[in-house]
Amino acid sequence: MRGAKSAKWVAIAAVVALGATACGGGSGDSGSDNGKGEVDPKGIFSVDVGEPQNPLQPANAKESNGSKVIRAIFSQLVDFDDKGKIIYENAESIKTEDNKVWTVTLRDGWKFHNGEPVTAKSYVDAWNWGANIKNNQTNSYWFSDIKGFEDVHPEKGEPKSDKMSGLKVIDDKTFTIELSSPIPYFEYKLGYDVWSPLPSGFFKDPEAYGEKPVGNGPYEFVKWEHKKQIEVKTYADYKGADKPKNGGVIFKNYTTVEAGYQDLLSNNLDIIRQIGPKDLPKRKTDLGDRAVDEPYNAVQSIVPAFYTKQWKDIDPKVLQGLSMAIDRETITKTVLNGTREPATSFVAKGVAGYQPGIAGDILTYNPDKAKQLIKEGGGVPGNKIFIQFNADGGHKEWVEAVCNSIRKATGVECAGDSKPDFQTDLDTRDAHKVKSMYRGGWVQDYPLNVNFMRDLYGSKAAGNTSGFADKEIDGLFKKGDNAKDLDSAIKAYQEAEKAMFEKMPAIPLWYYKANYGYSTNVKNVKFDNNGDPVLQDVEVLKK
Repeated sequence: MRGAKSAKWVAIAAVVALGATACGGGSGDSGSDNGKGEVDPKGIFSVDVGEPQNPLQPANAKESNGSKVIRAIFSQLVDFDDKGKIIYENAESIKTEDNKVWTVTLRDGWKFHNGEPVTAKSYVDAWNWGANIKNNQTNSYWFSDIKGFEDVHPEKGEPKSDKMSGLKVIDDKTFTIELSSPIPYFEYKLGYDVWSPLPSGFFKDPEAYGEKPVGNGPYEFVKWEHKKQIEVKTYADYKGADKPKNGGVIFKNYTTVEAGYQDLLSNNLDIIRQIGPKDLPKRKTDLGDRAVDEPYNAVQSIVPAFYTKQWKDIDPKVLQGLSMAIDRETITKTVLNGTREPATSFVAKGVAGYQPGIAGDILTYNPDKAKQLIKEGGGVPGNKIFIQFNADGGHKEWVEAVCNSIRKATGVECAGDSKPDFQTDLDTRDAHKVKSMYRGGWVQDYPLNVNFMRDLYGSKAAGNTSGFADKEIDGLFKKGDNAKDLDSAIKAYQEAEKAMFEKMPAIPLWYYKANYGYSTNVKNVKFDNNGDPVLQDVEVLKK
């Protein structure tokens, strides 16, 4: 079930891809046979996706815009069904006897879009390149569990090698992965697009391949008009079970979700992944059954920039107090038109290890206790906060509502800090130039609680752009990684989450729903556990 597997930082207010995201497209995905008419199997349809932050290199797409395109072009070793269980995609099998050494056997017949066979070497070379510090890949940390990672990605200085000692090619179809220490859930991580294979030509000119990627997935790259659109076409020789029922996809870039919605109404856009707050109240009137709301595995948060003077040595009581100053129930019902659900955890509801009620009252609106905790913690430095957000994602309205709630409950001043687009927002985070706080949205990369904790709040995690670092939290994560089996690892991370509410690496706000709509040009539109359309299932109607 391709699509339910992954995503990361999300661009739009309603989409967060965890992952995200953590895949989807199975019986658990709702969607209707919307519309009647003859289907054109070669028909092209369009979906809104913003400009990717980085070149289209699998290890360089930490955000959702680039990841959505990469997941169309590349297939992974594994995917997940609608219940979060592993299904093999490019892998025939993945086996281990000790959770430390994993043997991967590939399926026969898979090829890259240029005709080159996908081999064990395609994976090993891609992972070694992605991990190498010289290549400056934003998701290089994902390879850190592999033995020898520190040789290609040292804390300081030049790498000692260009290969991780834990990766070994056995033959064209087989390779082994040796980890530095056993991790019972490691197989789940292999569903994220950072683990994609790469063709041999990539390593001769990575920059060129980042502009014109060559993958092994259901769609083949056609062209990229920057800040406008990316076009892909169906790959005729694709070997996966999820063969496209259409001829290709155009990923269209919009400066605002409102502009995308207007194009949808005029049938100039076929699928909008998130209808913005301004248009949510009228979506059912405008679209009828073509306006759909579905939950998916993602969490919206507010994240302090812990590297700033304001938050560097803050008492967590202050953050607990700010959390209790936010009236989630009212904001989700009014400003967000009932399209979100107040968060009860750092973890999305649909993943293994979610535990309701773990937060106690920290995520419950209580103005009196909010003021008390902020006072006990020494107050908010400067008595004012800013919340950074991307203006192209439909966030302005809820950011203003959160600020109003905090101001009214505590007297702490609060204002939005708008960036023109998601790319600028992410660049500011990556450069550690956020002046106070930022909007954080995380969708599953794989359907375990681990992904919403270690991969986001671990001190060295690729998803950690806030500067949060806590030895106790890292130690609790390590305990989960060293667990004897998957169930024990999940339980250990559940214990770690209790400590996270004492440390407050972020302020969870609410769970997402995909509030999407589609045109009269398409039918069989379904969304996955990442809040993304299952591209392969979309059918285009003949005109």
